[in-house]
Amino acid sequence: MAERIQQLEMKHISKRFPGVLALDDVSITLKNGEILALLGENGAGKTTLMNILYGLYHQDEGTVLIDNEVIHVKSPKDALLHKIGMVHQHFMLVPNLTVLENIALGYFQNTRFKLDLGLVRKKMMDISVRYDMAVNPDAYIWQLSVGEQQRVELVKTLTLGANLLILDEPTAALTPQQTDELIDLLKEMAKDNNSIIFISHKLNEVKTVSSKIAVLRNGKLVHEGPTGSYSVTELAEQMAGRQINLPKSPEKSKFGDVMLDIKKVWAHNDQGAWGLQGLDLQLKAGEILGIAGVSGNGQKELADVINGVRKVEKGDILLDNWNITNHSAQKIIDQGLGYIPEDRLHEGTLPAFSVRENLILKDYTTSQMSSSIFLKKKVIDSFAEDLIETFNIKCPDMYTSCASLSGGNIQKVILAREITRKPKVLIAAYPIRGLDIGAAEYVHQRLIEARGAGMAVLLISEELEEILDLCDRIAVIYEGKILKVLSGSEADNRKLGLLMAGVTDEE
Repeated sequence: MAERIQQLEMKHISKRFPGVLALDDVSITLKNGEILALLGENGAGKTTLMNILYGLYHQDEGTVLIDNEVIHVKSPKDALLHKIGMVHQHFMLVPNLTVLENIALGYFQNTRFKLDLGLVRKKMMDISVRYDMAVNPDAYIWQLSVGEQQRVELVKTLTLGANLLILDEPTAALTPQQTDELIDLLKEMAKDNNSIIFISHKLNEVKTVSSKIAVLRNGKLVHEGPTGSYSVTELAEQMAGRQINLPKSPEKSKFGDVMLDIKKVWAHNDQGAWGLQGLDLQLKAGEILGIAGVSGNGQKELADVINGVRKVEKGDILLDNWNITNHSAQKIIDQGLGYIPEDRLHEGTLPAFSVRENLILKDYTTSQMSSSIFLKKKVIDSFAEDLIETFNIKCPDMYTSCASLSGGNIQKVILAREITRKPKVLIAAYPIRGLDIGAAEYVHQRLIEARGAGMAVLLISEELEEILDLCDRIAVIYEGKILKVLSGSEADNRKLGLLMAGVTDEE
């Protein structure tokens, strides 16, 4: 086999799951040094197609060719032997192992004798330095933020020798600065005769990084061609098959009472350092308050202390004048808190549970859903059917596991569960991360409706456009403190960017 792949062809690929034709006669071609952007809404079949190339799924029909030779990729190990690597949207990392140990797992598959961790460390650090992606080899995965885990996945794939790289939503967890760095890196890799398949819903990035596009819709290839021939608006319409308009919150001058009052809160991060350092914040009913900041400045710790899953060392948190500081998560939920978490698959749902079960996770013990120790099946079935229809959750049926749904539909399950409970305060952490533009439009509209219904919404995001479109006020978080709070009307990209870097007006 050639040292570098000169051409990849996937011809007439079809894949069926129970009740779903996920791919219908799809063909794509990728040449050496090209960056192909694979576009489509959540559930269009993009990840399924790439999972076939990576050996996680097997096509029902069609062939895969590398340099005009048919190959049979039976497993990810086979894929790596063909120099095909994949970074998944939902990371394939073992939380209780270190970064080094996770990377070494790939070598373990190809080693008969004792693994030389020192050699793996050297290779890993060489890649880390070469591509300017700093990672701590001795940190445990569970200690890392989502953005840091993304870097580990990239370093792992490159360390294992892949030169046809599949990136599934690689920038979903990265800051704008990290995204720019990654795009520059990918362009350099393409110049070095690497081939890249780039799955993203961020169409400005697609325009910047890719040389050609392929658009999937409902499992079919509906369009392909050079990226430069299309505007961002045209690409969005190709993906959705309709016109897309992201909603904006209408201006509002009056708000309700303070629903969430955070008073000088201190809390540790997972490494034992201070993640929050005397943070003060107030959120009112009928308001969307944005938390803007570079990843790792206390966003995770803030969401955790409000939800009762991280200890507050000093300070108080009041929800509707009730002190929830260091109470159990269940008590805080009962008091009126809703939560759309950063990690929708593992924190927001139980992946092995059905859509039906995930929709009632917070209410199955109530008298509405159960009697004594028995669940009310008919009531629950009716409740789940109504939410699936109302929130347009695309799934074969209510008994489908959440793990088999697309990211957008998992997010709709969480939205349906949280919003229909009518919480007083709704925490939305990165609610459109990894979602296509159509799903983002839907999520934003639901958050605006929640605001209109009088909910107090705390929106944590690194997407400045999202924050500027939706928020009545914007609080910039820096090193565990609120550096400044701006009104939505006075905020802009420049002001927010400077504050996120720790630069205040006085400096």
